[in-house]
Amino acid sequence: MDATGLMSDLMKINEVARYLRLSRDTVYRMAQTGRLPASKIGAQWRFRKSDIDEWLEGNKILSSVASEDG
Repeated sequence: MDATGLMSDLMKINEVARYLRLSRDTVYRMAQTGRLPASKIGAQWRFRKSDIDEWLEGNKILSSVASEDG
């Protein structure tokens, strides 16, 4: 990925909150505690969309309902 691609992949805390449909405060707390992949640059948090997508996949909880029906 070139530098332009990396920059377009970066999200601010408000963008991540909107993307995950969480409050800005929740995203902030999750980033601070390391529960959400993030980088702090100076006083500002930055998130790579690809890292957030990977984190979502890794935290997926599969329903046991499908196996019980079959």
